[in-house]
Formats: sequence, C-alpha cells, structure tokens
Amino acid sequence: MIEYSYPLYRPPAEADNIIIQATYGCSYNNCTFCSMYKTKSFEVRAIEDVFNDVETLAHSYPDARKVFLADGDALALDTEYLLKLLKHLKQSFVKLRRVSLYASAQNILNKSTQDLQLLRENGLNLIYYGVETGSDIVLKKITKGVNQSEIIESLNKASDAGLKISATVILGMGGTKYSDEHIIESSKIINATRINYLSTLQLGLEEDAKEKFYKHFKDFEMLGDIELLQEQKKFIQLLNPTNKIIFRSNHASNALHLAGNLPREKERLIQELDNALSVGEMAFIPSMFRGF
Repeated sequence: MIEYSYPLYRPPAEADNIIIQATYGCSYNNCTFCSMYKTKSFEVRAIEDVFNDVETLAHSYPDARKVFLADGDALALDTEYLLKLLKHLKQSFVKLRRVSLYASAQNILNKSTQDLQLLRENGLNLIYYGVETGSDIVLKKITKGVNQSEIIESLNKASDAGLKISATVILGMGGTKYSDEHIIESSKIINATRINYLSTLQLGLEEDAKEKFYKHFKDFEMLGDIELLQEQKKFIQLLNPTNKIIFRSNHASNALHLAGNLPREKERLIQELDNALSVGEMAFIPSMFRGF
C-alpha cells in the first residue's frame, strides 16, 4: 500500500474515493484562518512516484470510479503534468468517471481557457473552490490574496471551460463588525457565477492559526450560533442563482444541517432556519459533536 504524507485532507464528498497526492501542501498557504497545511511546504511530487501510487491503488481498487487529487490545490500543477496524470488515471482505472481537486482563484487565473478545456476533455470534472467571503475588506483581512472581482472572474472562467464547481462560503468570516457586508457580498458572487454545488460551514480557528488571524483582523469578534444561523438565513434569502445549485450545510462545523436545491427549495430552507431559530440552541447540533 502507498504511504501518504500527513496531514491529509479531502472534501467530505470524497470520503470513499481514491486519493492521489500529486502535491504536498498548498501553493499559496497564506490564508490566516487556515492551518491545514502549515506544517508542510509546497512540493510537486515526481510524476513517476505518483504513477507508482496510481498503479498500486488501481491494483487494490480496480472498480474505483472517482479520484481526488491532493493536496491543497493540485490545479497549481503545470498543465502538461496534469494532462499526463489524467491520461494515466484513465488507463489505470478502467471505470473512472470523475477526477476532482482543490483549486483557487490564483490557480484558475494562471491557466489559459484552452488549458482548462484540455483538462476537462481529459477527465478533470470537478473543482472544489473556497470562496470564503465576497467582501473585499474581509478578503484582505484574511490575506486571501484575491478580491471579489477576481473570484467572480475565475469561477466564470472555470465554468466556461466546462468544469463543475463545488464552492464554499464560511459563515462568521466577517465577525460581528462585517457580518452584513460578508453575507451581502458573498451572495453577489454566487449570483454572478454558475457554480453547481454550494456549501456553507461555520468559522473555526485552530489554536495555531489564532495568533496570525487576530494580527491581521484586529477588530474581529466571533459570532455565536444564533448569529451564524441568522447569517445563513440572510445568505439564502439573497441568493438568486441563474442555474440549479445543490446546496448543503452538512460540514462537521455546522450547528444546523440543511440540504436542498436552489432556487427551487429556497423558501423551505428559510422555513427550516426559522424553525430552528425559534427553538434556539435545543435545535442545534451540540458543540461537542462538531469540528473544523
């Protein structure tokens, strides 16, 4: 069996799928709220070593249909490298139906539209994309490295190339001071793009991230569960997507799990939030069962 470099992360939807580490760490790794790859330096693995892992896993799981390329943002890899890897995956997993990876605005904007289309044509189907917030003020405070217009541009560039997009927004990212702006500006991004999947999760800060986070975000005050669900309600109210979006708030950090299709089930989702808010904390998932 192969040896992974830990810590190893993958989206919840990839829990039962093949994971291939094409890179170690995150090519940007400067977001103040995130401690996922702080113990790792970004490294591109030798493609021969990655091929060996592919062949080992294909031998053990010959019927695998889905592969996730790790670590933090494998779309940072050169297009030529990714094309070779995608072709090898297709040869090795004869039933392969989907290849996915994490991607950032920077990754997408650094590639040409032709490159993205080539990747799609060779089997890259889905990208996981952290929007986090649409507020330019908050994006700067969390040192995300991009602004709202660049997020919109990159998401539309990816969807124009035929890539499916699973995006996340983090409730509470603006703290108490920028709560309204965070939600209003985040909804603008969703309404101006054509993502396929949308998830919300609640902000959680690991101990090793707090010092850097508060250094850049000096006026930050954490929201409580009630305030976070009020943000959730306002966010959904403001969403008017032009296409069908599968919405989930089933991340382990969430106080309330929601699921539905937007815009069709928008009113039902709002009603579920109203019901939970009227009951209060008794309706929430206990904090001891949550994590980030």
